[in-house]
Amino acid sequence: MEILGNVPPDHGRAAPRARMAYEGVWRFTAPSLDSSVPRARHAVRDLLARQGVPAYGDLVPSLLLIVSELVTNAVRHAALLSPEIAVEVSIGPDWVRVAVEDNHPYRPKALEADQGQTGGRGLLLVQAITAEAGGAYDVAHTASGGKAVWAALPFTPPAAAAPAQVTNPHRAR
Repeated sequence: MEILGNVPPDHGRAAPRARMAYEGVWRFTAPSLDSSVPRARHAVRDLLARQGVPAYGDLVPSLLLIVSELVTNAVRHAALLSPEIAVEVSIGPDWVRVAVEDNHPYRPKALEADQGQTGGRGLLLVQAITAEAGGAYDVAHTASGGKAVWAALPFTPPAAAAPAQVTNPHRAR
C-alpha cells in the first residue's frame, strides 16, 4: 500500500541504529463487512503481542479502539466503492502506526455530533486519543485514487509537564 503523506518522524537520528526485533510493516485485507471490525482489532492485538512491542499502559487499548473506529468508518462509508479494505500496521523503533485504506476518494472529516445522535464521533475520538498520546493522525490519498486514514502513537506517553516553580513571596531577596 503506497500512502502519500506524513509518517512519524525519526527525530533526526544521525547515527545508524540497529533495527529492533519488533520493527516492520504488516498488511492484511478484509471484506467491507461489519464482521471485519473485530477481526481487524484482534489481528492487530495479536500482531503487537507476537512482535513483543514495548507498549506502555494505555497504548494497546488506545490503538485497538482507533483500529475499530477506522475500520468501522471504512465499512460504513466506503463499502460501495471498496468491497475490500486494507489494514497496515507499521512498527518503528519508538512508535506504531495503523492505516486503514479503502478505494473511496472522499476524505472523511470529524463531525461535531449532537447529544441525541448515537454515531458520528469516531474520528473525533481517534483525534482525541492520538493527541492525548502525543501521536499523529491524518488522511492521505493513495496512488490508486482512494484514501488511507492513519494514526501513529509513540511507545512512551508524552512527558508530563514539569511542575510549576512556586516562589515564596515572603522570602527575602
